[in-house]
Amino acid sequence: MFVLVEMVDTVRIPPWSFQRQLNDAIAEELNKKLANKVVYKVGLCICLYDITKLDDSYIFPGDGASHTKVHFRYVVFHPFLDEILIGKIKYCSQEGVHVTMGFFDDILIPPESLQQPAKFDEAEQVWLWEYETDEGAHDLYMDQGEEIRFRVTDEVFVDTSPTGPATATPDTPGQPGQPGQSTAPPAEDAGEKKEAPYTLIGTICEPGLGLLSWWNN
Repeated sequence: MFVLVEMVDTVRIPPWSFQRQLNDAIAEELNKKLANKVVYKVGLCICLYDITKLDDSYIFPGDGASHTKVHFRYVVFHPFLDEILIGKIKYCSQEGVHVTMGFFDDILIPPESLQQPAKFDEAEQVWLWEYETDEGAHDLYMDQGEEIRFRVTDEVFVDTSPTGPATATPDTPGQPGQPGQSTAPPAEDAGEKKEAPYTLIGTICEPGLGLLSWWNN
């Protein structure tokens, strides 16, 4: 679930932090920059583990801060594929069951990966497993807040880095202030849903997986 990732970065220490130990000041700056952030193709950064190497510090003209190249190891949440995890159901939707780990919420179990046969209850807004027994079918609901055991089947990284403004076409140059031209973004862009930078896809379509309460007995 958690891995140690070796990283290298140049850390800027402002002058008012010079009275502190260099390692302490660098650790604080690294955690400010990386903690609770998703690094593309790496995972969700949790906290600094240790600093392995410090290069020489430099002060550049016009900037009173010091700049130090730092080699360090960071604790990252990045489950491997087929790893079994336990989380809690955050909510259900037509897209599937959304699971949270407490510190990470972007986990989805799609409908085809639920215990089958599965059905979505529109009134209750929950998924249920129609469990067949000798006495007939029993509806096992996947209620919000229930603990659920799932297996990681896939991961999706989305590059959410800021992009530059759209370039105007040559025949219609975009010049702010001209009559009839708007500088506002298109309506579909303005209302576009924000994508999660890191999403885990899971499954419970196997014996022993699903709500913990299903398998207690």
